[in-house]
Amino acid sequence: MITLHPVLEILGTRDFDLWPVVESEPYGFLLLSGRLGTAEVGTAVMRIAEYNSDETADEGRPPRPTDPLGSFLHGLLTVEELSAAGGLRVTDTATGVTLLPGCCNGLEERRDWFEVLDGDGWAGFGHDPSPLAERVGDAVRLTVDVERADSPVIELPVTDLRRLLADAERDLTGFLRLADEWTARYVPDHATAVTGALARALALPAPAEGR
Repeated sequence: MITLHPVLEILGTRDFDLWPVVESEPYGFLLLSGRLGTAEVGTAVMRIAEYNSDETADEGRPPRPTDPLGSFLHGLLTVEELSAAGGLRVTDTATGVTLLPGCCNGLEERRDWFEVLDGDGWAGFGHDPSPLAERVGDAVRLTVDVERADSPVIELPVTDLRRLLADAERDLTGFLRLADEWTARYVPDHATAVTGALARALALPAPAEGR
């Protein structure tokens, strides 16, 4: 069986105290879906805000607030092009082979998977490792790390990949719905802005207003 899930790279949560988060080891991955607990949603929001906090790029943007919460959210709420480190994780449960997104890949780039299906027929997803997807006729070959001559591979039919990609979109939409509820509870003064920023970071439509 082949599974595919959107995952967010987590660098760790030690000493974070602005809202509840789950304890996490550095360089792990958090699966995003509409079935997360409150602290898991908080962990995802923390990571996306952290990833987009560039203190060297404040010029030309509103001044950074002095309060801890406003300062932490500043990049998320003022950076024009937002990113969410991670991507799509694919696992062949029969063999145990897993393809993970590499460094510098983002969930907002997941449309590249459709280049494999309907475009140039291939796409890469970061480096260290360097995963690659290639269309071969009616199948797609996923190479876990093209820098390795002995890299494991996963193969699946094109039709299966289309279905899995659609499922991943539903998972992300479910996560954003949870995050919309989460912002109203934990960052009420910034709720609409944070939810909108999360939607942009994940390349999703913002939820309809009317909480």
